[in-house]
Amino acid sequence: MGPIGLFCIRKTLLDGRLSGFAAVLGASTVDALYCAIAGLGISFISNFLTNEKTLIRLAGGLILIIIGVKFFFTKPADKTPETKGGGLLSSFFSAALLMLTNPLAIIVFSAAFTALGVHGWKWNYSLTAALVLGVFAGSALWAPLLITLLSLFRFQFNGSQLILINRVAGAILFGFGLAVCLTTGMN
Repeated sequence: MGPIGLFCIRKTLLDGRLSGFAAVLGASTVDALYCAIAGLGISFISNFLTNEKTLIRLAGGLILIIIGVKFFFTKPADKTPETKGGGLLSSFFSAALLMLTNPLAIIVFSAAFTALGVHGWKWNYSLTAALVLGVFAGSALWAPLLITLLSLFRFQFNGSQLILINRVAGAILFGFGLAVCLTTGMN
């Protein structure tokens, strides 16, 4: 459970079940995109993400710090708001943006393909499509159970407990972001 998982949990607890689902789908979409890039051997994009990982990691760390500060100081609503279309899109794209700033995913997919003896699936589109769909499904399917469980507990939290959740989530995200920024360029 990393910063993206924490982001999705917080979205569920404070903005409702649909917002949590939208956030998970945003993250899962980027997982599938990175899998497709690695699986198809799209060298330009893969090389760019690998070569610019320092800048991308730094941007991701700064985004995590900003989100952490925002979460830390946000007071939760008294009741779960009705999530409108714009709120769902915001949840989707916020999680997708956070995932896009993690080029480590494409490196992990590339390493996994190499370890499995898969070298450039650019000519076998059906196998690549099956793999990408599998990654998307695996990334997205764990979430409904988690989000359903979290949404059941949403109404059992009082205002001060929700503020504590915000503060803890904000501090953890801030810490992740700070760690990423401080270690960028060291590896």
